[in-house]
Amino acid sequence: MTLDDLRVFVAVCRAGSLSAVARQLERTQSAVSQHVKRLEREAGVALLERQPRGVVPTHAGRVLCDAASDGIAGLDLALRRIADLAHGESGSVRVTTGGTTVRHFMSEAIVAFRQRYPKVSLEFRTETSSRSCFDALTAGNLDLAWVTIDGPVRGIEQRPVVALPWVLAVRADDPLAGRPYAGPADLAGSSLIRLPPNSTSGARLDAALAELGVRGGSDTGVADWDTALLLAELGLGHAVVPALAGWRIPGDGPLRLVPLPDLPPLPVGWAVRRWDALTPLARVFADAVARGCGARDAPVRPGEDPEPG
Repeated sequence: MTLDDLRVFVAVCRAGSLSAVARQLERTQSAVSQHVKRLEREAGVALLERQPRGVVPTHAGRVLCDAASDGIAGLDLALRRIADLAHGESGSVRVTTGGTTVRHFMSEAIVAFRQRYPKVSLEFRTETSSRSCFDALTAGNLDLAWVTIDGPVRGIEQRPVVALPWVLAVRADDPLAGRPYAGPADLAGSSLIRLPPNSTSGARLDAALAELGVRGGSDTGVADWDTALLLAELGLGHAVVPALAGWRIPGDGPLRLVPLPDLPPLPVGWAVRRWDALTPLARVFADAVARGCGARDAPVRPGEDPEPG
């Protein structure tokens, strides 16, 4: 049994396909199968169950996959930390997150970090949902994931950074634009532009709307917050989006942001495999992003004046 055997086996369990892992690792399917067969010989039991559309781990396979995943994750983190200690301030920080997250939450922290550590490589991997970020974090050689916080995830530690209130984005000439807030009745009568249900933020929003009795009709779905805002600005519907730090409410120009106080705030923050094994450079970057989110002005509420400066 080798570390490579375990890595390949874990990858097969996650992908549910020998051929998919073979393509990913640029190996033959026979070579991937040999790794699994070697583990099955040593374990003395079947670890995978072959099905018409792929493979699934047996009970014994799930036990081995869970244990191997934890061990591999800890080993990868240790090797990364050793490498950073050896290279001093010339290592790397690898982050996975959504497509528009970097601009909304990390731009100031990236500039400050790059100025302080010019030799450190900042690498970003884009995923489409928090779940895919978790998968990338556990499967890849990544340090941090910026995600929507939504309950415990096995093998992952999460730390909320900021809770984002929801707003309804409408055109300045919309009848709702001058309202101090919007409620369920306003949403029920709107053509809503909403986030995809496969995203964690979209799923949380749909669940909150359902609790308020707001059901989806011919709503428009988009892949990210920026696209939702653009469609709202074009008058193609009302966008329900989280209010990011620094946004003015009710806003100016062609778009207005109407608070939705009946919707629970959306918690977002960091996820890692183990905080105590995080590399020093990754910890510095995570702290910089958290400070930036807390330091920026909170959204200005109707009737409030922004603080000077």
